[in-house]
Amino acid sequence: MICETVALPGTPAADGWWMPAEFEPHAGCWMLWPERADNWRERARPAEAAFLAVAEAIGRFEEVHVGVSAEHRATARAMLPSHVDLLTLPHDDCWMRDVGPTYLVSERPGLRGVHWQFNAWGGLEEGLYHPWDRDERVGAAVLAYEKRDRYRAPVVLEGGAIHVDGEGTALLVEQCVLNPNRNPGMTKERMEALLREYLGVSGFIWLGRGLFNDETDGHIDNLACFVAPGKVCLTWTDDGADPQYAISRDAWQRLSEARDARGRRLQVTKLPMPGPLYMTEQEARGLAPGSGKPRRAGERMAGSYANFYFANGGLIMPLLDPRTDTLAAQCLQRLCPGRRVVGVPAREILLGGGGIHCITQQVPDPQARRVNPRHAAKS
Repeated sequence: MICETVALPGTPAADGWWMPAEFEPHAGCWMLWPERADNWRERARPAEAAFLAVAEAIGRFEEVHVGVSAEHRATARAMLPSHVDLLTLPHDDCWMRDVGPTYLVSERPGLRGVHWQFNAWGGLEEGLYHPWDRDERVGAAVLAYEKRDRYRAPVVLEGGAIHVDGEGTALLVEQCVLNPNRNPGMTKERMEALLREYLGVSGFIWLGRGLFNDETDGHIDNLACFVAPGKVCLTWTDDGADPQYAISRDAWQRLSEARDARGRRLQVTKLPMPGPLYMTEQEARGLAPGSGKPRRAGERMAGSYANFYFANGGLIMPLLDPRTDTLAAQCLQRLCPGRRVVGVPAREILLGGGGIHCITQQVPDPQARRVNPRHAAKS
């Protein structure tokens, strides 16, 4: 049994801590094991294989830790490589990006974490399942297991809703972060004030809407992300008849006009999107009754190559569509020339509502030398 630690008083920024960029050095990666039979077809057997492939791919570059319920621990242990660390960790579903902690760094060695509030992407009326009380405790449990201090944020927010450049800039989507189904009455000004304190950022770039039909209300990790300071990749389609076209075009305009926290204009690269991808009759079968979101044949899925994972020296990208996989891989390789791009079949993960970034959470290297972005002069 993991006992939660008492949350620290104050805020990360006041104490000199901030969220680093995902492309900075890692100490490892956290995942959760897929178990939910009303979201993962055929008692999650195909999903287990997909998660295994992701864990193995990341494991080529850095340590992997997996949280699993006591009921499924034997299955996970038999499937996962012996070097993968297993933690018995109750959870409601396996989206570690959203329920796990957001790690923080400082100018001295060490790590802390932010434990966000969680309401299953919308609460009782619009959320994707209920209850979610076990997911609500995952962030604190992981930090307690690692013996890391934690801050408890006074706001509902998911890890997939935020990207940062590690130099003071946050990238967000209004549709999601300001959605009243998370924090009723929340204003942009109030949210920015909170994120300044809990992420240690000073600049904000707001995009309007997220990826079309994204059931998380438009997480940024399906639409755009920082690949380096001052560099962003953006999900794109040239099909003017696709609903995504107007969304991406608006995002392109906003990004092109934006400046980051250091006053730089952004270099924006268009990342081709797969599909459109639709759930088949066969894929819609095999779900157990429950409170999970209904999955129906013909439903358009929110597939995105921006939903990838940075690893130490690597980039683990989803393989979603043979027509566009190679093009997307080449684009990501050009953007990240010092990394090995590894593709992993990810349609099974997409069937459950997410991607590779959604099921992972990087642990920053606590020994890496860093400068507080608040102390860095604007260039």
